[in-house]
Amino acid sequence: MDAKYWLLGALAVSGMGMGDAAAQVTAADYERAAKMLGDRTAPLVDGGVRGVAWLDDGSVVYGASAGGKTAWLRFDPASGTPAPAFDHKALAAAIDKANPKGKPADPDKLMAGGFKRDGDALRIDLRGSAYRCDAAGCAALAKPASGTEPGAASPDGSRAAFVRDWNLWLRDLASGKETQLTFDGKPDYGYATDNAGWKHTDNAILVWSPDGNRIATFQQDQRKTSTMTLVATNAGAPKVEQWKYPFVGDEHITMIERVVIDLSADTPKTVRLQMPPDQHRSTCSDDVVCSEGWEDVQWAKDGKTLAFVSTDRGHKSAKLRVADAATGAVRDVFEETVATQYQSAPALDSVNWRYLPESNEFLWFSQKSDWGHLYLHDLATGKQKRQLTRGDWNVAKVAHLDAASRTLWFEGVGREAGRDPYFVHFYKVGLDGGDVQLLTPEDANHAITPSKDGKRFVDIHSTIGTAPVALLRDADGRQVAELARADLARLQAAGWVAPESFTVKARDGKTDLYGQMFKPSAFDASRKYPIITYIYPGPQVGSVRSRSFQPAHGDHQALAELGFIVIAVDGMGTPMRSKSFQDAWYGDMIDNTLPDQVAALKQLAARHPWIDAARTGIWGHSGGGNATATALFRYPDVYKVGIAESGNHDNLLYEDDWAERYHGLLEKKADGTSNYTGQDNAAYAKNLKGKLFLLHGMMDDNVPPQMTLLVVDALVKANKDFDLLLLPHARHGFGADSYYVMRRRWDYFVRHLLGVEPPPQFELKPAM
Repeated sequence: MDAKYWLLGALAVSGMGMGDAAAQVTAADYERAAKMLGDRTAPLVDGGVRGVAWLDDGSVVYGASAGGKTAWLRFDPASGTPAPAFDHKALAAAIDKANPKGKPADPDKLMAGGFKRDGDALRIDLRGSAYRCDAAGCAALAKPASGTEPGAASPDGSRAAFVRDWNLWLRDLASGKETQLTFDGKPDYGYATDNAGWKHTDNAILVWSPDGNRIATFQQDQRKTSTMTLVATNAGAPKVEQWKYPFVGDEHITMIERVVIDLSADTPKTVRLQMPPDQHRSTCSDDVVCSEGWEDVQWAKDGKTLAFVSTDRGHKSAKLRVADAATGAVRDVFEETVATQYQSAPALDSVNWRYLPESNEFLWFSQKSDWGHLYLHDLATGKQKRQLTRGDWNVAKVAHLDAASRTLWFEGVGREAGRDPYFVHFYKVGLDGGDVQLLTPEDANHAITPSKDGKRFVDIHSTIGTAPVALLRDADGRQVAELARADLARLQAAGWVAPESFTVKARDGKTDLYGQMFKPSAFDASRKYPIITYIYPGPQVGSVRSRSFQPAHGDHQALAELGFIVIAVDGMGTPMRSKSFQDAWYGDMIDNTLPDQVAALKQLAARHPWIDAARTGIWGHSGGGNATATALFRYPDVYKVGIAESGNHDNLLYEDDWAERYHGLLEKKADGTSNYTGQDNAAYAKNLKGKLFLLHGMMDDNVPPQMTLLVVDALVKANKDFDLLLLPHARHGFGADSYYVMRRRWDYFVRHLLGVEPPPQFELKPAM
């Protein structure tokens, strides 16, 4: 059914429209809504666990909440009892001493992390500094006397490699002594640099060999790469920020020349791998760095060889190669080519391939069966030896591989029949064959943190409506201890209600889609509620923020408290289902999952008479901002109000890697058009009928602000009314302006969907 006829029918059935709007929305309503934000609700959860970290002695450190306070505990499986990990008051005093002008540290609310054993003491990272705590107390660790550049620590923690003046340097952390490792780095042709596209940091991108004698990195060639320019808002002469930013379709983009720095001799030596320059690409992200580092490079245990994956510009092929670290000789081992785009996990995360030279094998992840599974290959020939996992489900993340027992532990989704296919479970399987064994039987989403030796893992399982339970389990899944069981009594007493899961059919009328619904805590089924869709179209992730328990999912519940139904649905084109599901609109990015979003609205309105299909809003950020504008322009009879934040409204103006992965390389046609023509929101701006609010940070170094300004230009030329907010100093995520933006978002929906005025200039601030 055509969307406009469905909407007219829904209006006729409802007979309501705007007449059922709330009489007014007051400051008290906004205060009540604000109480549902994460910084207000999180302290009301007792028995929650966060910051899980394993130490090298087999004990585990974690933060446990109770009464709005966080206690950091250390559990030793040998003793079977938890104990304070450190003296909280002593650490707070050490923080205050090291930062006398800073905000006093609260010993009951320490955001600690980076735990490491240091003899009988514990090293802790907090507020950008390191501290050492033992039985005598806590003290700040002295920083190196030289340099402030961020470094990549060696395996033993004694040295750090860092970038200075386009070259790679080494710092001894005890003495502060510095050694220059490379000498031919120059502007836009530097070693280990992290400044291409939306990433431009001072971090050093490299991988240490296990013995600390070699470093794998690259010399990054950006000399012909395009330049991004942002102009700051300030008094006097404008300050300009510039960095290398390759665009879709550019003839010249960023390339990397792979090198190994040999530190085994007195004089460091640079060994260039014998191969042409490689694409600045990875199998795990739209940057060379994955969630846990430069994972597409893996060393042999003896440090004599390293394996890496080269990915072509369009991400259609992934080639596994092995290099001799001493000579730089490179051997091609295996290549997989796909019709759309290859990635080494069903969602862009950690890579699932592994280099196993000790057994002359490698582990490979492939979606060639339409599902993501693991395959064991011969390293010498590249030929497949056996398929380790199979079925209509996905391996999500390789967690641990034990070479001695030839056993692999991994996370997977969709394997357990009758459960939410997005629920993560933990499994093990043998490299020599055998059945996959489920280690986490509970029907819930499992957050797994394995120990480094793989002997145990922490399993925190929950759903969006059930409290988390934190268990310590052994490698076979047997429960060793219960670390914590969350209690939601105080949270529920404050008015919190759990969101609801739902299932609808996709655009094809066959495929199940999974979503979440947020209702006002004082929901009244006799009323009519406007419905707001939160959208993030992917394709690398979806709209649903989490399947685990969270006291807040962004401001979904807070927005619902003002008199709305809020939903999020993962449409086709998003990950963690089949490969064909994710590739549903490959090369047609303007789709933005919207046919599925509209289908979901139809079905939910038909099921629930309290949903007012005449009052439909949508909002999103970044890719969601893009999708929101598309919804208002291409489905103007469905979506009446939209808020588009920081949208990448034309992927020809975005960095090359992300767009070319999901849309393909730019193909120019004889008539002057291309495969990107008609994929930008400006082309459809003339169709706007509803209320559209565009927002962008003027210092957005991820999605450049001209993305939104081009839509503004098209709307002006089409003589369309719209609203615009430009934040002079904000980056992509709005930073300090985020609460102001949130309040403006609430105001816009209240004004245009409820039809009443919001409380004037309500000040929404972070909880103290």
